Amino acid sequence: MIRIGLISDTHGYLDDAVFKHFSNCDEIWHAGDFGTIELADKLAAFKPLRGVYGNIDDKDIRLQYPEDLRFNCEHVDVWMTHIGGYPGKYVPRVRDVIYTKPPQLFICGHSHILKVVYDKRINCLHLNPGAAGKQGWHKVQTLMRFCISEEKIHTLEVIELIKP
Repeated sequence: MIRIGLISDTHGYLDDAVFKHFSNCDEIWHAGDFGTIELADKLAAFKPLRGVYGNIDDKDIRLQYPEDLRFNCEHVDVWMTHIGGYPGKYVPRVRDVIYTKPPQLFICGHSHILKVVYDKRINCLHLNPGAAGKQGWHKVQTLMRFCISEEKIHTLEVIELIKP
């Protein structure tokens, strides 16, 4: 079993509570818009980090993290990208591939809208953890935690970062 902490759209801000919420996670996955390479390095020093760059990320981040990351985790095919859309409204760059070679888990960020949607058409779970940073129009900073084991995605939790 792998325990995942999922985060996106930090835009250079990392709340200290993230470390508490992800303390029992095996890996952190960042779905883009890190904001600074220092933020990415801080997460990577804490736990193994997988990530993709977002539209606001500079060349330092783009040299270290790809636009798309497709990998296998506990026999689950995972595709992570920053701008991907969502079931029924995938962006053109993603649409052809997702319908011809769908993953079992599709993760993106960008919208700052937390979403958990199962795409019945392609048998794929879509996750967007919302935004954990302060930049943007969202009112609540959010993260997710979940587990993958025996080809199953389970124990999904949504975390709201509470203001002190």
